[in-house]
Amino acid sequence: MANFTAADVKKLRELTGAGMMDCKKALDEAEGSVDKAVEILRVKGQKGVAKRESRNATNGAVVSLIADDKSSGVLVELKCETDFVAKGDKFVAVADTIAAHVAKTAPADIAALLASEIEAGKTVQAYVDEANATLGEKIVLDRFAQFSGGYVAAYMHRTSPDLPPQVGVLVELDQENAEVAKDVAQHIAAFSPKFLTREEISAETVENERRVAEATAREEGKPEAALPKIVEGRVTGFFKENVLLDQPFAKDNKKSVKKVLDEAGVSLKRFARFRVGV
Repeated sequence: MANFTAADVKKLRELTGAGMMDCKKALDEAEGSVDKAVEILRVKGQKGVAKRESRNATNGAVVSLIADDKSSGVLVELKCETDFVAKGDKFVAVADTIAAHVAKTAPADIAALLASEIEAGKTVQAYVDEANATLGEKIVLDRFAQFSGGYVAAYMHRTSPDLPPQVGVLVELDQENAEVAKDVAQHIAAFSPKFLTREEISAETVENERRVAEATAREEGKPEAALPKIVEGRVTGFFKENVLLDQPFAKDNKKSVKKVLDEAGVSLKRFARFRVGV
C-alpha cells in the first residue's frame, strides 16, 4: 500500500473532482504522488466516459453572457451528475468557457456547437469529454440559446445559495428598457411559460384542449347549455398557464404581461428559459 494521507486525497479530489475511492486507488497506483495520480485519473477518466453515458446528469448549472452594449446574449445549460461537482469552480469554468465560445462563434445549433473548435485541434465535444475525465462524472451539453439584434438581458436564479444558478432566462426586447427586461425575465423564471404568443401553439393542440375541457365538463355533470362557456373558460385558462403574454404579471396580477409591455412601449421579441435537468 502506497504511503499517502487524507490531505493528499482531499487535494486530489479538489484538483480532479473525482470520487474519494477513485482518488485513493489512483494514489495507491501512483505510489503516493499526487501529480502522477492526476494523470492516472485523467487517463482512466477518458476511458470511462463511455461507462458514464448510461448514468443520469440531472444536476449542473445555467450560465449567461451578455454583451456590454446589451445587443446580444447567450444562455448555456451544462449538466453533471451531482451537486458536489456542479458547485465546483472547475465545472462552472467549463460552462463559462463554452458560453464565451458560443458568443464568439454563433453556432447554428447544438450539433454545430459540439463540432466547432473551442481550441486549436479540439472540438467542443472533445472539450466536454475532457471534462468528463477530469471531473469524474457524466457531463452533458445539449442546449443553448443565443439572441442578438435587440436589447438582450438575462436573469439567473439560484435555488440554493451554495449552488450555481439552476434557472436562467434570456429575453430580447425591441428596444432598451432595463427595468422591464428584468421584471419580465424574473416573471418567466417564476411562471415558466412555454410560448410567447397564442399563435405559436398549433391548432391541433388547442383543439385537443377543447376536447379535453368538454369531456371533463360532461364527466362533471355540467349542464349542456353551459358547456360552451365552460369550455372557453378552460381553454382561456390553458392560454394563461402556458402563453407568456396572457399570463397575469407576477408583480401586478391585475395586469397581463402584454399590458405591462404595452404600457412601457416595448415588445418582447423572444425568450428562453432553462432549468437544469428539466
